[in-house]
Amino acid sequence: MEVNGMGHLPGVPYRSGALARPASAGTAGGRDGDRATGPGAPSSHGRTFAGRHYAALDLGTNNCRLLIARPSGGGFAVVDAFSRVVRLGEGLAATGRLSDAAVERTVAALRVCADKLRRRNVTLARSVATEACRQAANGADFIARVREETGIRLDIISAEEEARLAVLGCHALIEPGEDPALVFDIGGGSTELVLIDTRGPLPRVLDWHSAPWGVVSLTESAGGGATEAERRAAYDRMRTLATESFAAFARRLPRGVARPRLLGTSGTVTTLASVHLGLSQYDRAAVDGLIAPAAAMRAISARLSALSVPERAKVGCIGAERADLVVAGCAILESILDLWPAERLGIADRGIREGILRRLMGEARP
Repeated sequence: MEVNGMGHLPGVPYRSGALARPASAGTAGGRDGDRATGPGAPSSHGRTFAGRHYAALDLGTNNCRLLIARPSGGGFAVVDAFSRVVRLGEGLAATGRLSDAAVERTVAALRVCADKLRRRNVTLARSVATEACRQAANGADFIARVREETGIRLDIISAEEEARLAVLGCHALIEPGEDPALVFDIGGGSTELVLIDTRGPLPRVLDWHSAPWGVVSLTESAGGGATEAERRAAYDRMRTLATESFAAFARRLPRGVARPRLLGTSGTVTTLASVHLGLSQYDRAAVDGLIAPAAAMRAISARLSALSVPERAKVGCIGAERADLVVAGCAILESILDLWPAERLGIADRGIREGILRRLMGEARP
């Protein structure tokens, strides 16, 4: 697989070259050429390519994220965005089902997304769902309800396509170099790792792996603890589970890499980057594209793992929404650093949604 790169500077539209064609035609509004037929979808007749609005919706195990953009130069400019923690996968590990409360939270968020799609007159859209819907026994029922109540047609994508979209959306932030680079996405219910060769004109995927642990599933399975000793023991358990889930991929990785390069895209890495920078509130311009010392990320992870949930909530850019889940992300991150011992970690606040947009616009580009 080859993917095209895209860079971004604060205040400058996203820019990219020709875009890869989608492996799947699942859309927010049906499968007719990624044409949106959901709520308020307009006809594109008479509208120029540059004047159209495109949308990408990523429904994960923990978050619901929407990005609406228009073409700009060789890339796109963001018109509107939405992000909400919905915890769709809460309790899934124990029951195998999406809970009623989680479904209600998520449908409410998707109604907001549907309203934005209408108001922004989105021409082309794609909406994808990932690990929680892949696993849940009632995932199909949930998808049907979302379509009936919001008009949004969610496409449950495979772990492989999830990994490909994440790479397509963020790989431009990989540091220059000759050795292979590892891109990872720590989600709510799974973690995707992709090994990239960047020596050609277009990055090429050498190998990929999806592990069944994300911040929600790992927290529910091994997290918690009333005392510091219990919390440290829980952290060790999470580290062990994450490491074991990467074992097959670890055996396939190349040996003797002189300068391993590492790029992460997820709420975990952007949150830890914010803590590293000492931010009191999140600043995408400061975080997206940051290169942080791996040792600093490990130190922050160790510190957070010893804190109680209320103590973590007081740390800038973590807050109550992330306080109970961030430590599981830290455990997964440290296991990745053991797997691929890079000295520096690239941080990307971009991924699946940007990958979807680039595919949609590549299909529509004259």
